[in-house]
Amino acid sequence: MKKWNLVFDLALCTGCHNCVLAVKDEYVGNDFPDYSAAMPRHGHKWVDIRARERGRYPAVDIAYLFHACQHCDDAPCVAAARDGAVTKRDDGIVIIHPQRARDQRQILDACPYGAVHWNDELGLPQHWNFDAHLLDAGWREPRPVQACPTGALRVLKVEDDEMQRIARDEGLEPLLSSVPHRTRVHYRNLARHAAVFVAGTIVGSDGTLEACVAHARIRLTRGAETITSAVSDAYGDFRLDGLQPAAGSYRIEVSADHYQERALDFELDASCWLGEIRLDPRTSSSSSAR
Repeated sequence: MKKWNLVFDLALCTGCHNCVLAVKDEYVGNDFPDYSAAMPRHGHKWVDIRARERGRYPAVDIAYLFHACQHCDDAPCVAAARDGAVTKRDDGIVIIHPQRARDQRQILDACPYGAVHWNDELGLPQHWNFDAHLLDAGWREPRPVQACPTGALRVLKVEDDEMQRIARDEGLEPLLSSVPHRTRVHYRNLARHAAVFVAGTIVGSDGTLEACVAHARIRLTRGAETITSAVSDAYGDFRLDGLQPAAGSYRIEVSADHYQERALDFELDASCWLGEIRLDPRTSSSSSAR
């Protein structure tokens, strides 16, 4: 059976919050019987975009993360609810039923993603239900996807085997790999939010003149292992991303045509800029030695 899935690409999101506003426009002041009660005007973001800044000037990166109900196949909220207050539909969508879920705060407490919100006025747990009422009415995609101008959000209704293939081919990941609940919101380029990077600028010098070194080859190593590599751009800049924070000691090895090789040892804690890495010209003796 085909089921709904949502894919979010961190590399495409610009933080415009159109998806957040679309959900507020849909639910604030609007009741949808059997689907959801109205969202409070203030305090709730059933869909949210969370920003994370990495690095420091001049190497700074801001990544945006889509945060909402993950529509788990093994949903803890379903297990925690009484009287069928939360159900998992055959098409993959989790529904918190407003008529049955009142006063069941344990539904909120059961969510490991913090994606269930408590409506104080109604005494009701609430979440983003994938706009199930619109999909059941024939819409092809929920409103956050419709409102996204960059294609960072897309929706797929496919069988589980097909979704697993797509996830493998595109490198999709769950939001929390340590929580095995088989979620239906998938993330691409998640390292932009979870990992750290190291950056720098390669500069060549002949003693009197300096210039950016394009196409320099940069290799990140730890002991005898090569972790990753990159090539500097036209301005001599490079960035090595997807690294674990507080990972300890690394070495950068730089090589470029017409320059002597250079190695630099450093400790990686958070995202950082190594500054200008200067290369000396290759002498005739060093050329002949090669």
